[in-house]
Amino acid sequence: MKDFRYLRRNKSTRWHSRPLAPRLRRLSPAAWLAAPILAALLIPLAVVPLHRGQPAPPALPTVTASPAAPAGPEAAAQEAPQPKVSVYLSRSGQIETLPLEEYVSGVLAAEMPASFELEALKAQAVAARTFILRRLLAGDRSGVPVPGADVTDTVSHQAYVSKDTLERKWKLGGRSADLAKLQRAVLETRGVIMTYKGQPITASFFASSGGYTENSEEYWNAAIPYLRSVTSPWEKEITPNYAVTSTFTISEILTRLGLNDRVIPASKNTTQSGMTKNISTSSELPVEVLSLTTGHRVKEISIGGTIFTGREVREKLGLRSSQFSWGRKGNKIYITTFGNGHGVGMSQWGANGMAKEGGTATQILKHYYSGISFTRISTLLKK
Repeated sequence: MKDFRYLRRNKSTRWHSRPLAPRLRRLSPAAWLAAPILAALLIPLAVVPLHRGQPAPPALPTVTASPAAPAGPEAAAQEAPQPKVSVYLSRSGQIETLPLEEYVSGVLAAEMPASFELEALKAQAVAARTFILRRLLAGDRSGVPVPGADVTDTVSHQAYVSKDTLERKWKLGGRSADLAKLQRAVLETRGVIMTYKGQPITASFFASSGGYTENSEEYWNAAIPYLRSVTSPWEKEITPNYAVTSTFTISEILTRLGLNDRVIPASKNTTQSGMTKNISTSSELPVEVLSLTTGHRVKEISIGGTIFTGREVREKLGLRSSQFSWGRKGNKIYITTFGNGHGVGMSQWGANGMAKEGGTATQILKHYYSGISFTRISTLLKK
Protein backbone atom coordinates (compact mmCIF):
# COMPACT_ATOMS: atom_id res chain seq x y z
CA MET A 1 0.00 0.00 0.00
CA LYS A 2 1.06 3.61 -0.09
CA ASP A 3 3.90 5.28 1.76
CA PHE A 4 2.58 5.13 5.32
CA ARG A 5 3.79 7.92 7.56
CA TYR A 6 2.44 7.88 11.04
CA LEU A 7 1.04 11.13 12.28
CA ARG A 8 2.12 12.67 15.58
CA ARG A 9 0.17 11.64 18.59
CA ASN A 10 -2.43 14.16 19.63
CA LYS A 11 -2.57 14.67 23.41
CA SER A 12 -6.10 14.77 24.68
CA THR A 13 -7.12 17.72 26.83
CA ARG A 14 -9.31 17.13 29.84
CA TRP A 15 -11.28 19.82 31.63
CA HIS A 16 -11.64 19.46 35.39
CA SER A 17 -14.29 21.35 37.33
CA ARG A 18 -13.40 22.89 40.67
CA PRO A 19 -15.81 23.81 43.47
CA LEU A 20 -16.30 27.52 43.85
CA ALA A 21 -14.76 29.15 46.91
CA PRO A 22 -17.34 29.97 49.58
CA ARG A 23 -16.66 33.69 49.33
CA LEU A 24 -15.22 35.81 46.55
CA ARG A 25 -12.71 38.45 47.40
CA ARG A 26 -13.87 41.98 46.72
CA LEU A 27 -11.96 43.50 43.80
CA SER A 28 -10.64 47.02 43.96
CA PRO A 29 -12.07 49.57 41.50
CA ALA A 30 -8.77 49.54 39.58
CA ALA A 31 -9.05 45.78 39.14
CA TRP A 32 -12.58 46.10 37.77
CA LEU A 33 -11.39 48.68 35.26
CA ALA A 34 -8.50 46.45 34.17
CA ALA A 35 -10.64 43.33 33.73
CA PRO A 36 -11.89 44.11 30.17
CA ILE A 37 -8.34 44.82 29.03
CA LEU A 38 -7.07 41.54 30.48
CA ALA A 39 -9.94 39.65 28.84
CA ALA A 40 -9.15 41.20 25.48
CA LEU A 41 -5.56 40.00 25.81
CA LEU A 42 -6.38 36.48 27.02
CA ILE A 43 -9.30 35.54 24.75
CA PRO A 44 -7.18 35.32 21.55
CA LEU A 45 -4.86 32.90 23.36
CA ALA A 46 -7.79 30.66 24.21
CA VAL A 47 -8.76 30.17 20.55
CA VAL A 48 -5.31 29.39 19.18
CA PRO A 49 -5.35 25.82 17.71
CA LEU A 50 -3.54 23.22 19.78
CA HIS A 51 -1.29 22.32 16.85
CA ARG A 52 0.53 25.23 15.25
CA GLY A 53 0.32 25.36 11.49
CA GLN A 54 -3.00 23.45 11.44
CA PRO A 55 -6.43 25.07 11.14
CA ALA A 56 -8.79 24.79 14.08
CA PRO A 57 -11.25 21.90 13.61
CA PRO A 58 -14.77 22.87 12.53
CA ALA A 59 -17.63 22.73 14.98
CA LEU A 60 -19.05 19.23 15.25
CA PRO A 61 -22.69 18.82 14.26
CA THR A 62 -25.25 17.18 16.51
CA VAL A 63 -26.41 13.73 15.45
CA THR A 64 -30.14 13.22 15.39
CA ALA A 65 -32.27 10.18 14.77
CA SER A 66 -34.41 11.95 12.19
CA PRO A 67 -33.80 10.65 8.66
CA ALA A 68 -35.10 13.98 7.37
CA ALA A 69 -32.30 15.92 9.06
CA PRO A 70 -29.15 13.78 8.89
CA ALA A 71 -26.03 14.98 10.61
CA GLY A 72 -22.41 14.01 10.56
CA PRO A 73 -20.93 11.12 12.52
CA GLU A 74 -18.27 13.25 14.21
CA ALA A 75 -20.32 14.35 17.21
CA ALA A 76 -19.55 12.46 20.40
CA ALA A 77 -21.69 12.53 23.52
CA GLN A 78 -22.47 10.52 26.61
CA GLU A 79 -24.03 7.22 25.61
CA ALA A 80 -26.24 4.73 27.40
CA PRO A 81 -24.58 1.48 28.57
CA GLN A 82 -22.96 -0.15 25.58
CA PRO A 83 -24.03 -3.47 24.09
CA LYS A 84 -21.52 -6.27 24.58
CA VAL A 85 -19.84 -8.06 21.68
CA SER A 86 -18.55 -11.63 21.97
CA VAL A 87 -15.78 -12.33 19.46
CA TYR A 88 -14.54 -15.79 18.53
CA LEU A 89 -10.74 -15.59 18.31
CA SER A 90 -9.88 -17.99 15.50
CA ARG A 91 -6.28 -18.66 16.53
CA SER A 92 -6.85 -19.48 20.18
CA GLY A 93 -10.42 -20.77 19.92
CA GLN A 94 -11.41 -18.54 22.82
CA ILE A 95 -14.27 -16.05 23.07
CA GLU A 96 -13.54 -12.47 24.06
CA THR A 97 -16.47 -10.38 25.34
CA LEU A 98 -16.10 -6.62 25.51
CA PRO A 99 -18.06 -3.34 25.17
CA LEU A 100 -19.03 -2.37 21.64
CA GLU A 101 -16.76 0.68 21.41
CA GLU A 102 -13.72 -1.35 22.47
CA TYR A 103 -14.64 -3.90 19.82
CA VAL A 104 -14.77 -1.13 17.20
CA SER A 105 -11.23 -0.07 18.20
CA GLY A 106 -10.03 -3.64 17.63
CA VAL A 107 -11.71 -3.76 14.23
CA LEU A 108 -10.23 -0.42 13.23
CA ALA A 109 -6.75 -1.65 14.17
CA ALA A 110 -7.19 -4.69 11.91
CA GLU A 111 -9.07 -3.17 9.00
CA MET A 112 -7.33 0.13 8.26
CA PRO A 113 -3.69 1.32 8.61
CA ALA A 114 -3.21 3.81 11.44
CA SER A 115 -1.27 5.97 8.97
CA PHE A 116 -4.50 6.76 7.12
CA GLU A 117 -6.05 10.19 7.55
CA LEU A 118 -8.12 10.68 10.71
CA GLU A 119 -11.33 11.35 8.74
CA ALA A 120 -10.91 8.07 6.84
CA LEU A 121 -10.40 6.25 10.15
CA LYS A 122 -13.54 7.86 11.53
CA ALA A 123 -15.52 6.74 8.47
CA GLN A 124 -14.22 3.20 8.96
CA ALA A 125 -15.16 3.29 12.65
CA VAL A 126 -18.76 4.22 11.78
CA ALA A 127 -18.92 1.46 9.16
CA ALA A 128 -17.53 -1.13 11.59
CA ARG A 129 -19.93 -0.06 14.35
CA THR A 130 -22.88 -0.17 11.95
CA PHE A 131 -21.94 -3.65 10.75
CA ILE A 132 -21.83 -5.20 14.21
CA LEU A 133 -24.92 -3.43 15.56
CA ARG A 134 -27.01 -4.64 12.63
CA ARG A 135 -25.81 -8.14 13.35
CA LEU A 136 -26.53 -7.89 17.08
CA LEU A 137 -30.04 -6.52 16.58
CA ALA A 138 -30.86 -9.28 14.09
CA GLY A 139 -29.43 -11.99 16.36
CA ASP A 140 -27.34 -13.04 13.38
CA ARG A 141 -24.62 -15.53 14.35
CA SER A 142 -24.07 -17.00 10.91
CA GLY A 143 -20.50 -18.03 10.17
CA VAL A 144 -19.58 -18.44 13.86
CA PRO A 145 -18.21 -21.96 14.48
CA VAL A 146 -19.05 -22.15 18.20
CA PRO A 147 -22.03 -21.16 20.36
CA GLY A 148 -21.73 -18.10 22.58
CA ALA A 149 -20.04 -15.77 20.09
CA ASP A 150 -21.61 -13.07 17.95
CA VAL A 151 -18.88 -12.73 15.36
CA THR A 152 -15.43 -14.01 14.41
CA ASP A 153 -12.19 -12.04 14.15
CA THR A 154 -11.76 -12.84 10.44
CA VAL A 155 -12.64 -11.09 7.21
CA SER A 156 -15.67 -13.38 6.97
CA HIS A 157 -17.20 -10.79 9.27
CA GLN A 158 -14.74 -8.04 10.27
CA ALA A 159 -11.06 -8.48 11.00
CA TYR A 160 -10.34 -7.78 14.66
CA VAL A 161 -7.26 -7.32 16.88
CA SER A 162 -7.76 -8.66 20.42
CA LYS A 163 -7.44 -6.55 23.57
CA ASP A 164 -4.37 -8.52 24.62
CA THR A 165 -2.63 -7.88 21.30
CA LEU A 166 -3.45 -4.17 21.41
CA GLU A 167 -2.00 -3.98 24.89
CA ARG A 168 1.19 -5.98 24.27
CA LYS A 169 2.06 -5.19 20.65
CA TRP A 170 0.58 -1.72 20.30
CA LYS A 171 0.44 0.08 23.65
CA LEU A 172 3.60 -1.50 25.11
CA GLY A 173 5.26 -2.40 21.81
CA GLY A 174 6.06 1.06 20.49
CA ARG A 175 2.78 1.80 18.74
CA SER A 176 1.02 3.74 21.48
CA ALA A 177 0.66 6.81 19.22
CA ASP A 178 -1.02 4.71 16.54
CA LEU A 179 -3.38 3.21 19.08
CA ALA A 180 -4.21 6.65 20.46
CA LYS A 181 -5.08 7.84 16.96
CA LEU A 182 -7.41 4.89 16.35
CA GLN A 183 -9.06 5.40 19.71
CA ARG A 184 -9.56 9.07 18.90
CA ALA A 185 -11.37 8.10 15.68
CA VAL A 186 -13.63 5.79 17.67
CA LEU A 187 -14.25 8.37 20.41
CA GLU A 188 -15.12 11.16 17.97
CA THR A 189 -17.77 8.95 16.34
CA ARG A 190 -18.87 7.25 19.56
CA GLY A 191 -22.30 5.62 19.35
CA VAL A 192 -23.00 6.75 15.77
CA ILE A 193 -24.16 4.36 13.05
CA MET A 194 -25.54 4.65 9.52
CA THR A 195 -29.21 3.95 8.92
CA TYR A 196 -31.53 3.75 5.95
CA LYS A 197 -35.24 4.27 6.65
CA GLY A 198 -34.46 4.01 10.35
CA GLN A 199 -32.61 0.68 10.23
CA PRO A 200 -28.86 -0.04 10.39
CA ILE A 201 -27.45 -0.58 6.93
CA THR A 202 -25.33 -3.41 5.56
CA ALA A 203 -22.08 -1.44 5.82
CA SER A 204 -19.95 -3.43 3.40
CA PHE A 205 -16.47 -2.16 2.55
CA PHE A 206 -13.39 -3.32 0.68
CA ALA A 207 -9.77 -2.34 0.08
CA SER A 208 -9.68 -0.44 -3.23
CA SER A 209 -11.61 -0.01 -6.46
CA GLY A 210 -10.52 0.31 -10.03
CA GLY A 211 -12.24 3.67 -10.38
CA TYR A 212 -15.84 2.74 -9.54
CA THR A 213 -17.67 0.85 -6.83
CA GLU A 214 -20.19 -1.86 -7.67
CA ASN A 215 -23.97 -2.12 -7.51
CA SER A 216 -24.80 -4.74 -4.88
CA GLU A 217 -26.87 -6.90 -7.24
CA GLU A 218 -24.01 -7.12 -9.72
CA TYR A 219 -21.83 -8.94 -7.20
CA TRP A 220 -24.42 -10.39 -4.83
CA ASN A 221 -28.03 -11.27 -5.64
CA ALA A 222 -29.93 -8.49 -3.86
CA ALA A 223 -30.35 -4.91 -5.05
CA ILE A 224 -29.75 -2.71 -1.99
CA PRO A 225 -30.74 0.94 -2.50
CA TYR A 226 -27.80 2.47 -0.61
CA LEU A 227 -25.15 0.20 -2.18
CA ARG A 228 -24.98 1.85 -5.58
CA SER A 229 -22.09 2.17 -8.00
CA VAL A 230 -20.30 5.50 -7.56
CA THR A 231 -17.07 6.96 -8.91
CA SER A 232 -13.94 6.43 -6.83
CA PRO A 233 -11.04 8.07 -8.71
CA TRP A 234 -8.64 8.46 -5.77
CA GLU A 235 -7.15 4.96 -5.64
CA LYS A 236 -5.18 4.96 -8.86
CA GLU A 237 -2.66 7.56 -7.71
CA ILE A 238 -2.27 6.57 -4.07
CA THR A 239 -2.76 2.80 -3.86
CA PRO A 240 0.29 0.53 -3.97
CA ASN A 241 -0.38 -2.59 -6.05
CA TYR A 242 -3.29 -0.86 -7.74
CA ALA A 243 -2.74 -3.11 -10.79
CA VAL A 244 -1.40 -6.61 -10.13
CA THR A 245 -0.59 -9.23 -12.77
CA SER A 246 -0.90 -12.94 -12.00
CA THR A 247 0.61 -15.65 -14.20
CA PHE A 248 -1.05 -18.98 -15.03
CA THR A 249 -0.53 -21.87 -17.41
CA ILE A 250 -3.45 -22.93 -19.56
CA SER A 251 -3.67 -26.24 -17.72
CA GLU A 252 -3.88 -24.39 -14.37
CA ILE A 253 -6.78 -22.30 -15.59
CA LEU A 254 -8.59 -25.30 -17.04
CA THR A 255 -8.22 -27.16 -13.75
CA ARG A 256 -9.33 -24.29 -11.53
CA LEU A 257 -12.31 -23.48 -13.73
CA GLY A 258 -13.31 -27.15 -13.99
CA LEU A 259 -12.84 -27.27 -17.76
CA ASN A 260 -10.49 -30.24 -17.99
CA ASP A 261 -13.14 -32.64 -19.25
CA ARG A 262 -14.80 -30.27 -21.67
CA VAL A 263 -14.17 -29.87 -25.36
CA ILE A 264 -12.49 -26.53 -26.03
CA PRO A 265 -13.72 -24.96 -29.30
CA ALA A 266 -11.45 -23.24 -31.76
CA SER A 267 -10.61 -19.62 -31.01
CA LYS A 268 -12.25 -16.71 -32.74
CA ASN A 269 -10.01 -14.21 -34.49
CA THR A 270 -10.22 -11.56 -31.82
CA THR A 271 -7.66 -9.34 -30.19
CA GLN A 272 -7.14 -8.03 -26.68
CA SER A 273 -7.91 -4.46 -25.77
CA GLY A 274 -8.40 -4.16 -22.04
CA MET A 275 -11.87 -5.33 -21.11
CA THR A 276 -13.89 -3.53 -23.73
CA LYS A 277 -13.39 -5.98 -26.63
CA ASN A 278 -13.35 -9.71 -27.10
CA ILE A 279 -9.99 -11.23 -26.31
CA SER A 280 -8.29 -14.53 -26.99
CA THR A 281 -5.36 -16.30 -25.40
CA SER A 282 -4.81 -19.20 -27.79
CA SER A 283 -6.58 -21.80 -29.90
CA GLU A 284 -6.56 -23.99 -26.78
CA LEU A 285 -8.37 -21.47 -24.61
CA PRO A 286 -10.48 -18.84 -26.39
CA VAL A 287 -11.60 -16.04 -24.08
CA GLU A 288 -14.31 -13.46 -24.75
CA VAL A 289 -15.60 -10.79 -22.37
CA LEU A 290 -19.35 -10.69 -22.97
CA SER A 291 -20.43 -7.81 -20.73
CA LEU A 292 -19.31 -5.41 -18.02
CA THR A 293 -21.06 -4.28 -14.83
CA THR A 294 -22.01 -0.70 -14.04
CA GLY A 295 -18.83 -0.58 -11.95
CA HIS A 296 -16.70 -1.51 -15.01
CA ARG A 297 -15.95 -5.04 -13.77
CA VAL A 298 -16.35 -8.23 -15.77
CA LYS A 299 -19.99 -9.29 -15.61
CA GLU A 300 -19.90 -12.29 -17.95
CA ILE A 301 -16.99 -13.90 -19.74
CA SER A 302 -16.76 -16.91 -22.06
CA ILE A 303 -13.72 -19.09 -21.41
CA GLY A 304 -13.27 -22.15 -23.56
CA GLY A 305 -16.91 -21.88 -24.62
CA THR A 306 -18.23 -21.87 -21.05
CA ILE A 307 -19.78 -18.72 -19.61
CA PHE A 308 -18.70 -17.54 -16.16
CA THR A 309 -19.47 -14.48 -14.10
CA GLY A 310 -16.60 -12.19 -13.25
CA ARG A 311 -17.08 -13.10 -9.59
CA GLU A 312 -16.78 -16.82 -10.36
CA VAL A 313 -13.52 -16.29 -12.23
CA ARG A 314 -12.17 -14.10 -9.46
CA GLU A 315 -12.94 -16.66 -6.78
CA LYS A 316 -11.87 -19.76 -8.73
CA LEU A 317 -8.56 -18.22 -9.82
CA GLY A 318 -7.93 -16.36 -6.55
CA LEU A 319 -7.83 -12.93 -8.21
CA ARG A 320 -7.82 -9.67 -6.24
CA SER A 321 -10.91 -8.31 -8.00
CA SER A 322 -13.34 -9.01 -10.81
CA GLN A 323 -12.01 -6.07 -12.81
CA PHE A 324 -9.35 -7.74 -14.92
CA SER A 325 -7.86 -8.18 -18.39
CA TRP A 326 -6.17 -11.17 -20.01
CA GLY A 327 -3.09 -11.57 -22.19
CA ARG A 328 -0.66 -14.24 -23.34
CA LYS A 329 3.09 -14.45 -23.85
CA GLY A 330 4.51 -17.77 -24.92
CA ASN A 331 2.90 -20.53 -22.90
CA LYS A 332 1.90 -18.22 -20.07
CA ILE A 333 -1.38 -16.42 -19.51
CA TYR A 334 -1.27 -13.09 -17.71
CA ILE A 335 -4.30 -11.72 -15.88
CA THR A 336 -4.07 -8.15 -14.61
CA THR A 337 -6.49 -7.08 -11.89
CA PHE A 338 -7.34 -3.51 -10.88
CA GLY A 339 -8.19 -2.67 -7.27
CA ASN A 340 -8.74 -5.20 -4.51
CA GLY A 341 -11.98 -6.62 -3.11
CA HIS A 342 -15.60 -7.18 -4.07
CA GLY A 343 -16.17 -3.49 -4.83
CA VAL A 344 -19.46 -3.03 -2.94
CA GLY A 345 -19.78 -0.17 -0.46
CA MET A 346 -16.90 1.95 0.82
CA SER A 347 -13.43 1.76 -0.70
CA GLN A 348 -10.93 2.11 2.14
CA TRP A 349 -8.21 3.58 -0.06
CA GLY A 350 -10.82 5.77 -1.73
CA ALA A 351 -11.86 7.04 1.70
CA ASN A 352 -8.26 7.91 2.47
CA GLY A 353 -7.95 9.71 -0.86
CA MET A 354 -11.07 11.75 -0.12
CA ALA A 355 -9.73 12.61 3.34
CA LYS A 356 -6.41 13.75 1.85
CA GLU A 357 -8.36 16.20 -0.29
CA GLY A 358 -10.15 17.57 2.78
CA GLY A 359 -13.20 15.31 2.82
CA THR A 360 -14.82 14.68 6.21
CA ALA A 361 -16.05 11.36 7.54
CA THR A 362 -19.58 12.56 6.83
CA GLN A 363 -18.78 13.32 3.20
CA ILE A 364 -16.92 10.04 2.74
CA LEU A 365 -19.76 7.91 4.08
CA LYS A 366 -22.45 9.80 2.19
CA HIS A 367 -20.47 9.36 -1.02
CA TYR A 368 -20.07 5.61 -0.74
CA TYR A 369 -23.46 4.82 0.87
CA SER A 370 -26.24 6.51 -1.08
CA GLY A 371 -29.08 8.20 0.80
CA ILE A 372 -28.08 7.11 4.31
CA SER A 373 -28.65 8.98 7.59
CA PHE A 374 -26.78 8.96 10.90
CA THR A 375 -28.39 7.78 14.13
CA ARG A 376 -27.22 7.22 17.68
CA ILE A 377 -27.28 3.66 18.98
CA SER A 378 -28.97 4.82 22.18
CA THR A 379 -31.80 6.38 20.16
CA LEU A 380 -32.25 3.24 18.08
CA LEU A 381 -32.27 0.94 21.11
CA LYS A 382 -34.97 3.03 22.79
CA LYS A 383 -37.30 2.16 19.94
